[in-house]
Amino acid sequence: DNWVSAGAKMAAQAAAAAQAAAAQAAQAEAAESWYLALLGFAEHFRTSSPPKIRLCVHCLQAVFPFKPPQRIEARTHLQLGSVLYHHTKNSEQARSHLEKAVSIPQFEDVKFEAASLLSELYCQENSVDAAKPLLRKAIQISQQTPYWHCRLLFQLAQLHTLEKDLVSACDLLGVGAEYARVVGSEYTRALFLLSKGMLLLMERKLQEVHPLLTLCGQIVENWQGNPIQKESLRVFFLVLQVTHYLDAGQVKSVKPCLKQLQQCIQTISTLHDDEILPSNPADLFHWLPKEHMCVLVYLVTVMHSMQAGYLEKAQKYTDKALMQLEKLKMLDCSPILSSFQVILLEHIIMCRLVTGHKATALQEISQVCQLCQQSPRLFSNHAAQLHTLLGLYCVSVNCMDNAEAQFTTALRLTNHQELWAFIVTNLASVYIREGNRHQEVLYSLLERINPDHSFPVSSHCLRAAAFYVRGLFSFFQGRYNEAKRFLRETLKMSNAEDLNRLTACSLVLLGHIFYVLGNHRESNNMVVPAMQLASKIPDMSVQLWSSALLRDLNKACGNAMDAHEAAQMHQNFSQQLLQDHIEACSLPEHNLITWTDGPPPVQFQAQNGPNTSLASLL
Repeated sequence: DNWVSAGAKMAAQAAAAAQAAAAQAAQAEAAESWYLALLGFAEHFRTSSPPKIRLCVHCLQAVFPFKPPQRIEARTHLQLGSVLYHHTKNSEQARSHLEKAVSIPQFEDVKFEAASLLSELYCQENSVDAAKPLLRKAIQISQQTPYWHCRLLFQLAQLHTLEKDLVSACDLLGVGAEYARVVGSEYTRALFLLSKGMLLLMERKLQEVHPLLTLCGQIVENWQGNPIQKESLRVFFLVLQVTHYLDAGQVKSVKPCLKQLQQCIQTISTLHDDEILPSNPADLFHWLPKEHMCVLVYLVTVMHSMQAGYLEKAQKYTDKALMQLEKLKMLDCSPILSSFQVILLEHIIMCRLVTGHKATALQEISQVCQLCQQSPRLFSNHAAQLHTLLGLYCVSVNCMDNAEAQFTTALRLTNHQELWAFIVTNLASVYIREGNRHQEVLYSLLERINPDHSFPVSSHCLRAAAFYVRGLFSFFQGRYNEAKRFLRETLKMSNAEDLNRLTACSLVLLGHIFYVLGNHRESNNMVVPAMQLASKIPDMSVQLWSSALLRDLNKACGNAMDAHEAAQMHQNFSQQLLQDHIEACSLPEHNLITWTDGPPPVQFQAQNGPNTSLASLL
């Protein structure tokens, strides 16, 4: 009987347990159904056209009265924080939900995503000191989750980069590269190493960059995986190589790398996106979308064309890139697109000033101002370049006091060595034109960019330009033999790297020196190729200068027909430049030349009348 009663008791307990399990399952199923229904409604409202964010938020908030399991509660706080952060200005509620999602224990995938989003929000609110420890803690506990561990390392490295703490950023990227190697992701290891190489180039740590790029090249070539990912790594690698050459002013040496880069982007444009996810979760990264890479390759091509003096080619690729950017910006608000746009405009503005389109250049400077007004970070990164461009514009319209003020402002705002040397070179040329007014300051500047010893940067192009400025100074001082020595050094360096504009400027100045010395034959040998090169660039100021010299040379040699032809050319160039000069000075944007402090001015007042002096052009 005892056995029977025991068996009956066990059977009754089993039946009760089964009944309880069935009830629990039914309850779970019911809970899941209401949750999925609310989630479905929320997603429907979020993806409506236009999005109905208020209704989406209501649906998600309706989850909490049901007292859901902790996983659903954590996930809902994350979803609410994400929707409020991305689609509303209610950052306080977004922050509250994300902080709750982070604080709920156990659910690490939710915790890492919430920490990533919350740190973004903290940075947007200028609470960087709150973002850093949050990311560090998430990194510490995410080592068993390769995707999130790598992503959080990238994010913290980016945060340090934005703060200009490149040493800490490089350290984190090094940690990421080693972690990626341990978890068997050579692809993401290459991304970490290439990112570190980019920062080392920014810091000018060239001795560390070269072995790192060599290692990256080997990893990229040996990695066998998704073709688009492989080609994107190759684009990243080649972009670093090309910009390294261009920073060094080596316009001729960069050509093979630039050609490889252009071929690489053509290959990528023919590949279809493979939707098969990588088997290794650490490989779930992409450097840039294909469309962004395409714009970037246009951009470095423009940089090369401008430095080499192929200004029509620079114009062609700028037009292509800006057209592509306008299409992308309609669908994508990524800040990198505005950065690309500003850098493109900075380069094409310099081209316009050379080709004699000052009015267009001024309007494009105004466009850069407007882009910078929309983003304080963009302005912070480009303020020095903006004042430098205004300084170059002031020189082109002979407003030398304003040019001095703009260049001085730019020097105050930059820590970038190459930009500093570029500004000082141009400021020195302004003081040289001004005569004896700034002798002490000029001597000090020339000593700081002395190309014969202790030149502050490694740029071949800037060093060649420094020799030209020394030659110009010696010419104005009447020390012609010394001027010839400096200018021949410029010619040697510019010919070695196809720096066409410096070549043209040096040739015409040498021609002028030989003309002053009465050596008309040698003068002609310099001025004729200067004119041909200036026409090819085209450089309007050098054409004007060359045509004036050719007119005087031919007149002195008794070549009346050639003298008349050169005089006619000179007259045409003068008229074109004068017309453009008047148009530029009449624009309301011309008032930008007086802006030297604070953010870009919002509006401009029209001038009473233009300054039509052409003294600066000869």
